[in-house]
Amino acid sequence: MSNARTERDADERAPEVGELTPPDRTLMGPGPSDVHPRVLKAMSTPLVGHLDPSFVEIMDEVQELLRYTFRTDNRWTIPVSGTGSASMEAAIGNLVEPGDTMLVPTNGYFGGRMKSMAERAGGEVVEVSAPWGDPLDPVDVERAFDAHQPDVFGFVHAETSTGVLQPNVPELTDIAHDHDAFVIADCVTSLGGVEMRVDEWDVDVAYSGPQKCLSCPPGASPLTLNDRAMDKVLDREERPRSWYLDLSLLEGYWGDDRSYHHTAPITNVYALREALRLVAEEGIESRWARHRSVAGDLKAGLQNLGLEMNAPDEYWLPSLNAVQVPDGVDDGAVIDGLLDEYDLEIASGLGDLEGDIWRIGCMGYSARPKNVEYVLAALEDALAAQGHEA
Repeated sequence: MSNARTERDADERAPEVGELTPPDRTLMGPGPSDVHPRVLKAMSTPLVGHLDPSFVEIMDEVQELLRYTFRTDNRWTIPVSGTGSASMEAAIGNLVEPGDTMLVPTNGYFGGRMKSMAERAGGEVVEVSAPWGDPLDPVDVERAFDAHQPDVFGFVHAETSTGVLQPNVPELTDIAHDHDAFVIADCVTSLGGVEMRVDEWDVDVAYSGPQKCLSCPPGASPLTLNDRAMDKVLDREERPRSWYLDLSLLEGYWGDDRSYHHTAPITNVYALREALRLVAEEGIESRWARHRSVAGDLKAGLQNLGLEMNAPDEYWLPSLNAVQVPDGVDDGAVIDGLLDEYDLEIASGLGDLEGDIWRIGCMGYSARPKNVEYVLAALEDALAAQGHEA
């Protein structure tokens, strides 16, 4: 009797949760971006095993599509099982060994994350300085190399926290290679939306996330390494501190053997494949041009509202528009109002720029004229409600 009563009581305590009904937002923040309907449809495809012959074919296709999108022939090009931070940690945690020195930038939030990951990997960290809102100056990078002789150099191609695009990438990689150092590029907010040429620009390692310009849900994150970088990974004297992200083990799964390492996020790989198919169908250079054109309309509209961009025109990042909050305007009230009244997401600043800027994305499937018109109209109303006139 008591057992039956206990089971009945447990049933009575079961939580009552209704159907999943999240709001239908227009995503114009720093990520995620709106997901293309074809990608959502791909995620409803039936599962197969992560070593099923059909899934192995899909793995091959995803790798080839990633090479196209990264503009690389690198054999070691894979989606890491996890968010963009997982591909970031895979890059840094495998290339940086205890005793190595890594040079990282100070001009944005994600340079600080590079620093933290390099230190956790056992590396020594030195910095090349630039103000938040500016790119790295090659002269400063050269001086930092002469002073510290780092083994690894990391830079953020598209700094999500400041809206700044790093120019002169080939000049930076030349400096690093003249000092026999490896280059890691953070392409989280640029891959698939802003020009990035891994091979032509001589980048050793590049990583990204799927939820930005690729318009794919997070969960399988792009990473590519050239042979020189992978040789360093495979020749390490001490194993990386992360078993899960150890590329010498992942090589067995994503390489020729397809041996078991972990259960891949199969549905996320389906989604990434479809997102990359969309990139290939549009053409990578046409996709870069679309982002620049649609974001250019957004930029012009913001300026017509009397708003100033955080980044100078020569460093403007089309995929992430950082906009200065006008005097007398409550940035949080605008963000909350857009979300509550328009189901429209934009974001505040990070780190040193928190409260000083809005971050408005224009990425992937979100980079459409109707989204730009919508965000401009909604923002004009929200600003007018606080007494700001265009």
